[in-house]
Amino acid sequence: MTRKHSVFMIVALLCTALFLTACAGDPNRRTKIGAGVGAVLGGIAGSQLGDKSGTNAAIGAAIGAIAGGGTGRYMDNQQKELNTQLEAEQARDVLDITRLDGDALKIGVASDASFAVDSSTLSQSAQTTFNKIASVLKDYDKTAIHVVGHTDSTGSEQHNLQLSQQRAQSVAQFLTGRGVNSQRVLTWGRGESEPIASNDTDVGRAENRRVDIVIKPIVEGQESQAFAEPPYLGSR
Repeated sequence: MTRKHSVFMIVALLCTALFLTACAGDPNRRTKIGAGVGAVLGGIAGSQLGDKSGTNAAIGAAIGAIAGGGTGRYMDNQQKELNTQLEAEQARDVLDITRLDGDALKIGVASDASFAVDSSTLSQSAQTTFNKIASVLKDYDKTAIHVVGHTDSTGSEQHNLQLSQQRAQSVAQFLTGRGVNSQRVLTWGRGESEPIASNDTDVGRAENRRVDIVIKPIVEGQESQAFAEPPYLGSR
């Protein structure tokens, strides 16, 4: 059996396992996982690596990783650059940049500033913002990028889940179209499941309509962690 065939056998087994897990648990789990796995499988097919430490680790190794001791400084510098490039957007309260556990960064972007109602097409002003984000992500290329879409609770749960995924994919496609390596990018649709404010008010629903970009460092020896699903991003 060739090395390439071995890789695709692993891919097939991975898909089957994730499908069965999705059916047995959260009814939305298959949509959430499927989006991420699609990007991961694209990466493994492109790199054609059969790393025994796992497909995600193989992709991370192919992209390049940070030595563990330098992770904090690497992400500090990236956060400073993002703050500089996106100063105007933060002043207008269009987005915010926060630090998560594990030295990850989160850019929370208001959907109202990016998309028309019930649309997944990026507005012209949003393209300017995401172009700035892409320019920084290209320079700090030892990271995995998770684009996570969210909605308010207006409309059906299934519609919201689909819309959130479409918006995440739209942002991901824009970033890769601006030169960000597609092997680094995964998309997730979480619909209305992770609100950060009450859906009982117009202001709260506007806050819940958002796209989060979670930037996770690819650390030597821990590459697979960078591609693991982002944590819960709502307010508990």
